[in-house]
Amino acid sequence: MTTDLRSGPGISDDHAARMERAARAAAQEGLSGLIVSPGPDLVWLCGYRASPGSERLTALVLVPGRRPLLIVPELERGGAEHAPGAGALTIRGWRDGENPYDVTAGHLDVHGRYGVSDNTWALHLLALQRLRPGAGYAALTEALPMLRAVKDASEVARLAAAGTAADAVYEAIVERPFAGRRELEIAADLDRLLREHGHSQVDFTIVGSGPNGADPHHDSGDRVIAEGDMVVMDFGGLLDGYGSDTTRTVHVGEPTPEERKVHDVVREAQQAAFEAVRPGAACQDIDRAARSVIVRNGFGEYFVHRTGHGIGVTTHEPPYMVEGEHQPLVPGMCFSIEPGIYLPGRFGVRIEDIVVCEESGGRRLNGTERGLRVVG
Repeated sequence: MTTDLRSGPGISDDHAARMERAARAAAQEGLSGLIVSPGPDLVWLCGYRASPGSERLTALVLVPGRRPLLIVPELERGGAEHAPGAGALTIRGWRDGENPYDVTAGHLDVHGRYGVSDNTWALHLLALQRLRPGAGYAALTEALPMLRAVKDASEVARLAAAGTAADAVYEAIVERPFAGRRELEIAADLDRLLREHGHSQVDFTIVGSGPNGADPHHDSGDRVIAEGDMVVMDFGGLLDGYGSDTTRTVHVGEPTPEERKVHDVVREAQQAAFEAVRPGAACQDIDRAARSVIVRNGFGEYFVHRTGHGIGVTTHEPPYMVEGEHQPLVPGMCFSIEPGIYLPGRFGVRIEDIVVCEESGGRRLNGTERGLRVVG
């Protein structure tokens, strides 16, 4: 008989439903269940933010038709019992001196096949393999790549709030002068502003000025920004557990006609990709829409990365807007659209918004100006 995970007092319906859906999805893919270690999957499924750096085993075991089991060190049981989804769990503590792998293996089928979260330590997985050598294991993002991809209304609302906060950061940063300041100074301001606008975690503050802007993942450095520089700013992090990620490119002083043209091409490409968003479209269609504009304008070789990535409890996750990804878009999927052109040794341009797929098409979660903004 299938257990109703959502019955009982104090249970988070969202987390109970996610665990139930994950177990059902595992069965549909021929898996016996899932083994989830500390990290974003565990947070998303049951709300427990365990330390991913601990050598002590923590594992959520999801098996179709059974109540979810969370195995935790006894000294951390208190934190697990206060997790939002704790009411839907059986929590089994283990003490130092007890073998946690024996405890975990006892809940696994000797010939089962299990999806294992990607960030599971080899130490833990190898110990389970020794105890259950007849069982098979698969990386969770290979077995269930779309597990977290479709967001519910609450998740979309949190992503929208994170996007609004990031927009406020952009509007604040462009009010200050850029010329004469180092990239690291602008990056530090972005970090501070993200936190002031509610972010609990800042994942990246990329500031690439002049020729450094031609490196998509440039590490903000000591270069002093000067009049005539194009400046790429890519920043984001987590607010209320959900991600922000936006990129805008500004120019210090009046841009040249060529710089305006390149920015206009990227802006057109970003708009074309946005207009391609609709339920049923393949992820690669979004990439193709952006890339076709850039290729048509003669800059194809300078667009060197995918057009987008999913976002949720992490700032990068499936689905990916890239050639070869045939996964169809589904209402509730949230992802970036961020085409760019990078001219080596000269400058770069990237424009990025987070977009949610809805029944009627795409909706942007970032609203700041996408035209080329001139700063001092």
